[in-house]
Amino acid sequence: MIPDEAEREREGLTDGFGRRFRYLRLSITEVCNFRCVYCLPNGYARDPEAQFLSVSEIRRLVAGFAALGVTKVRLTGGEPSVRTDLPAIIASAANAPGIARVAMTTNGWKLTERIGAWRDAGLTHLNVSADSLDPQTFARLTGVDRLPDILAGIDQALDLGLGVKLNAVLLRDTFDSSVEQFADWLRDRPTAVRFIELMRTLDNVDVFERQHLGGAAVARWLTERGWTPQPRRPEDGPAVEYSHPDYLGRFGLIAPYADHFCDGCNRLRVTARGKLRLCLFGEGGVELRDLLAEDIEPGRLEARIVEALPTKARGHSLMLAQSGDLRRMADVGG
Repeated sequence: MIPDEAEREREGLTDGFGRRFRYLRLSITEVCNFRCVYCLPNGYARDPEAQFLSVSEIRRLVAGFAALGVTKVRLTGGEPSVRTDLPAIIASAANAPGIARVAMTTNGWKLTERIGAWRDAGLTHLNVSADSLDPQTFARLTGVDRLPDILAGIDQALDLGLGVKLNAVLLRDTFDSSVEQFADWLRDRPTAVRFIELMRTLDNVDVFERQHLGGAAVARWLTERGWTPQPRRPEDGPAVEYSHPDYLGRFGLIAPYADHFCDGCNRLRVTARGKLRLCLFGEGGVELRDLLAEDIEPGRLEARIVEALPTKARGHSLMLAQSGDLRRMADVGG
């Protein structure tokens, strides 16, 4: 049985370690049209059996999480913009009672053409993945030569009033050359560049061992140059943000290999095939798709989500070189 309305308001979705979950990361596809060296270096291989969640299933899924106190939804992939029904998906999330933020993580390949439609559908926040601001390095890392268009799309999103962040995977070979460029880019832009530690998956072990650079290198670079870590709020995500009086923008650091990283976890994940993943680096998942049909008795979806939470582990085992059953980020949405 799901909690009544007063109990949901008081407790929300809380696990056995007192962590409260108001944030859903929802993958809507496993397909990606980039070939990033640490995720899909050979490109996406079509799975003829893959059937991703429909708009109506997404609508019921988000409504169920919202009924349990979730207020923020992030659409992920793969690359979400490969779906032609993306505006309808955004609207289905934005229109769910209780959802205050609809965000998306994208590689930005259609940003200049479609950002206006996405904003009009209800998108409020946007994260764009760009591991380098050097066009040649960007093309080498992604297999796609579109950096100028992507950067133009970011500026367009800022002009439209969206909350925008740029995500850059932290790589040993490129950090020293890229961090100065990112700093220059942030000087006059009210946004953030977030360095994300490269994480080991089952498919990227060789790249991880060559390219992993701990987040301490970023923190050291920033503090030596006058960047100051900002106080964290309970609702903040995993990034520690740094500001500087001479820069309009901010740097962020997401360091999953740091001690106690999982203590502040505030997110749950659902895959594009409808499985609840309690941890990105866990195993298996809880099937939700069978409860997303129109004729399902009200409350059953919410009950299954609540029943699953006590099985959420305190943290991942990345420091022990254990990635769960995660083959690649595109399978779950990162």
